[in-house]
Amino acid sequence: MKQNITVQLDQSIIRDAKVLAAKRSSSLSKFLADQIQLIAAQESNYERNKKMALARLDRGYSLGGGKMPKREELYNR
Repeated sequence: MKQNITVQLDQSIIRDAKVLAAKRSSSLSKFLADQIQLIAAQESNYERNKKMALARLDRGYSLGGGKMPKREELYNR
């Protein structure tokens, strides 16, 4: 369901947005809606990727090698 909203912007921003919309053969309303949707999707992707990266860090990475020797094994006293 679509709903109209009212937004107050400076005239210079409106003028620039109209030019950008015209370059994309789009209305100002569709251009702004598309941009908001793009920002929301990027934010959602960022949060999802952040969670995945943090989960990988929690699991850790295998750097190869074996079990570390104990201090007594390294130094014969």
